[in-house]
Amino acid sequence: MDRKYKVIIVEDVKLELKGTEEIFRNEIPEAEVIGTAMTEKDFWTLMGQELPDMVLLDLGLGGSTTVGIDICRNIRKRYPAVRVLIFTGEILNEKLWVDALDAGASGIVLKTGELLTKTEVQSVMEGKQWVFNQPILEKIVARFRQSVLHETRRQQSVIDYDIDEYDERLLRHLALGYTKEMITNLKGIPFGVKSLEKRQNDLVNRLFASDERSGVNAVRLVVRALELGILNLNELEPDEE
Repeated sequence: MDRKYKVIIVEDVKLELKGTEEIFRNEIPEAEVIGTAMTEKDFWTLMGQELPDMVLLDLGLGGSTTVGIDICRNIRKRYPAVRVLIFTGEILNEKLWVDALDAGASGIVLKTGELLTKTEVQSVMEGKQWVFNQPILEKIVARFRQSVLHETRRQQSVIDYDIDEYDERLLRHLALGYTKEMITNLKGIPFGVKSLEKRQNDLVNRLFASDERSGVNAVRLVVRALELGILNLNELEPDEE
């Protein structure tokens, strides 16, 4: 991209703001920083004076992590042509990253590792989505790897222990604290309490070795299903009743 483009930086820590301006001045000369803001009020004042092509937005302003999300959401609503790149020190708050992407951010650069580079800024200005720097990419890949390995393990356990749809639903709702009476009322469950008890006993026989089966209750059965990967603690959601 050869043409000049305009940037507003939103950052409430003076030293970090100065450092970010230096990055643009020395590393990204094609970007013209037309204004900086340390508060939400100052930012909207700048937006009323001249629209930028991109806003480099820190999420934490004045001690709040939600202000940046609100700003991002309002930029996308009021100025859809303005791109938003998050530049944040919130390196552990993954939920906040998801909120920022849901609010319309083009990408997230964590204030760690390489920090902000010309590559991320240019990618955003070229219209790319999901622009991340190396530290956040490493976290995303690690989480993706974990998810794939868990799903592969789950699929293998389903085959190895002959788990059908109703087995999974029974185990999942037992994990959520449902009684068998409550489970019989779920949509699409064609079994009564006695049938569910029989199915539970059958699951005990499948999931435990013969010398481990004595005294296995619903809680121990659920724990075993979690250990085997048949259930995922992060995906325990009830079915429609």
